[in-house]
Amino acid sequence: MSYTKFIAQRYLQSRRNAGFFSFITAIATAGVTLGTAALIIALSVLGGFEREITEKVVGFTSHVQILGFQSQPLPDFDENADRIEEAFPIVQSVSPFVAREALVKSSAAVDGILLKGVDPTRDNGMIRRYIVDGVYDIEHQTGGMPRIVMGKRLARRLSVGIGDRVTLFGVGGMASARQPRAMQFRVTGLYESGMAEYDDVYAFTDLAEAQQLFEFGRGVSGYDLHLVSVDSADAVAAAVPDLLGYPHFGRTVFDSYRNLFSWIELQKKPIPIILGLIIVVATVNIVGTLLMMVLDKTREIGILASLGATRGGITSIFLRQGLTIALSGTLLGDILAFALLFIQSEFKVMSLPSDIYFMTAVPVLLRAEDFALVSVVSVVLCLLSALIPARLAARLNPVTAIRFS
Repeated sequence: MSYTKFIAQRYLQSRRNAGFFSFITAIATAGVTLGTAALIIALSVLGGFEREITEKVVGFTSHVQILGFQSQPLPDFDENADRIEEAFPIVQSVSPFVAREALVKSSAAVDGILLKGVDPTRDNGMIRRYIVDGVYDIEHQTGGMPRIVMGKRLARRLSVGIGDRVTLFGVGGMASARQPRAMQFRVTGLYESGMAEYDDVYAFTDLAEAQQLFEFGRGVSGYDLHLVSVDSADAVAAAVPDLLGYPHFGRTVFDSYRNLFSWIELQKKPIPIILGLIIVVATVNIVGTLLMMVLDKTREIGILASLGATRGGITSIFLRQGLTIALSGTLLGDILAFALLFIQSEFKVMSLPSDIYFMTAVPVLLRAEDFALVSVVSVVLCLLSALIPARLAARLNPVTAIRFS
């Protein structure tokens, strides 16, 4: 063991209770721990919000939607779906749909909904993962009653459950002045995504049932396109209308929910900077801690210098102390952040109002790169902070330092 390492360890130990950090060292380490943990938790929560909102929004819509100008029904959906898949290998699936506003009536209440009819053979939505009661079964049955899946919150307002009947009233495709058409549906499943905007409004049924209710014939409202990567959404949305012609036009999920994604990006920019200042404050504690050690060990520094210790050796002693505090604080911060994030991920300790935040609990996203980035930044800042008192200690005059005590 080098003398610099040995002396650094001795300086960090309490005089009365060897093996334990001194009080001021513990305070400095705690500062680094809290700063590191706070920044990791902030990045994980922001990542969780982005992931949850993106997944849920895409689950109810898609990466790209192809619609008709002025809500015109689009013909030949089977042929067009095949053309899109052949022309764009990056498109994983194409799902035609019919989506219109309708009134739903139960024996207890009447409410407005957005009914979306999808083709079960091409359905690329993620509603199945949010089913909390019943099953996601909307497929058309010859001679049977049409089936519908709705949000649990909507079902609660209508006072209906699995197996109950509801009546839907829908206005025909282009003939909005005609008498609304009524059809009865049987509830087969209830979903709960945690996003009140959807749970309160969206209901799903078979494409053929929606076409019949809204008198679309063989037409559809549009197509949901799921891509290999959402990064290609803009390019596909711009190219598909040229492939299919008028009245088709493309719209990405970012176009449909521009305000929502802009809010996420706005949160991602300043929060890490603001919380990163916590680590900067923690590094100031290290400066104060080491300066106090320099003042306390001034005589010992003078003795070391008189015995032949170089300036580099003395600098190394205090840099080792700063590195020990940095590594200890960062490691403890990583452990604390992981523990809190794991608890939130598994037990949903912190809840949120879904009508405001689009989810029922604070989401977290555990990413190794967040832990690595914050840890590296923390250690580097701590070492830079330790450099100031270390250089001051190395420049002490041996004679003056010995006489100082």
